[in-house]
Amino acid sequence: MASISTLGVGSGLQLSDILDSLTAAEKTQLTPISKQQSSYTAKLSAYGTLSSAVSAFQTANTALNKADLFTATSTSSSSTAFSATTTGSAITGKYTISVSQLAQAQTLTTKSTQTDTKTAIASADSKITFTAGNGKDPVTVDISAANSSLSGIRDAINKADAGVTASIINVGNGQYRLSITSTETGSDNAVSIAVSGDSALQSFMGYNGTSTDASNGMTESVTAQNAKLKVNNVDIENSSNSISDALEDITLNLSDVTTGNQTLTISKDTSKAETALKAWVDAYNTLQDSFASLTKYTAVDAGTSSQDENNGALLGDSTLRTIQTQLKSLLTNSAGGTTYKSLTQLGITSDPSTGKLSLDSTKLEKALTDNPSAVKDLIVGDGKTTGITTTMATKLTDWLSTKGIIQAAKDGVSKTLNNLTDQYNAVSDRIDATVAQYKAQFTQLDVLMTSLNNTSSYLTQQFDTSSSSSK
Repeated sequence: MASISTLGVGSGLQLSDILDSLTAAEKTQLTPISKQQSSYTAKLSAYGTLSSAVSAFQTANTALNKADLFTATSTSSSSTAFSATTTGSAITGKYTISVSQLAQAQTLTTKSTQTDTKTAIASADSKITFTAGNGKDPVTVDISAANSSLSGIRDAINKADAGVTASIINVGNGQYRLSITSTETGSDNAVSIAVSGDSALQSFMGYNGTSTDASNGMTESVTAQNAKLKVNNVDIENSSNSISDALEDITLNLSDVTTGNQTLTISKDTSKAETALKAWVDAYNTLQDSFASLTKYTAVDAGTSSQDENNGALLGDSTLRTIQTQLKSLLTNSAGGTTYKSLTQLGITSDPSTGKLSLDSTKLEKALTDNPSAVKDLIVGDGKTTGITTTMATKLTDWLSTKGIIQAAKDGVSKTLNNLTDQYNAVSDRIDATVAQYKAQFTQLDVLMTSLNNTSSYLTQQFDTSSSSSK
């Protein structure tokens, strides 16, 4: 059979154009599937946006769901010699403080010097053992003879986590000393240093804990000492300048000695709770904006065959509607509330048309000042089953979990998209087969027409020849 390189050559018909039209007609079967794919892809993306929006609100809700926000205190000091930090349970009041001595760490410095930092001091491998008076186990550092220079000893000690740090001091005129400083302040953290293995190294940096012993290779250039202070005229001594066990739920931070008695004042601090509540309201309103965007609806004229393309991808979605409805319901949860039974009493009201909250700062501040415990009962409750943020926390965790309604909705859409992909591929394959069949039939038509045209031309030629001969 003759072959055809271009459809229509043999028949003289526009078979190529006809095939293109038939192909386009067949592919219209894919259009509704493509539209569904686009719709569900947008929906899957919208669920991701919903999840992020809910998660952002969860962060603000978690920050507010803390009981100590409502018992927070602030501190002020009449002296720069000390400051204080508090936990939520600190008792308000005034304390008289006088600091007579700061805690400091021991520093030992070698009596003799070295002319450089690289020359070995020991001729034999040695061990340096650090023993502190705080009851901790001694720490031994191995020093090889080859690595017994000032820099070698310094590096080995600093790598050993021995409760001390080592440094090299350039004292001028090409002379260097080794300095050892305890990592913790206080007299109990002073160390003794025993050296075994090399007598030269023992003589250079041994220290038996007695600063007056002339046989020591090191001298106590800074003496370890405890902090000493009076709180309400009660003597206190501590190994640290950060003292957390003198006053309940108050940590004193000492930086200098005082001149006479100074005053530490502990006051109520409503600003932390107020800030957290404002952030919570803002986050809730941002979540409502996300709901509005995801469910946006634009009315169309009567008789219009399709909805506006700018409508939200989750318009009418049951998952979003469930979250929105339950959140609104949780706002009115007064379980755990005593004096205050609703957010309105705190100055937080809801706009019924938008679902957004507004906050009266003056009213909120007064409630926090007058009765912070009652505000805590309404907002946090018992931290387990009661309180607005507590019950919200449970719901938010459920919604965002791997088995929650948002993930379930995502999984459902993903499954539908997979089915649509399979459907699209099946229809596409069927269209390809149909088009291939059309092309084969057109090719056969072209070949047949070519053959018939050739026969026609031959017969016409024979008739013409026969007619000429008969004349």
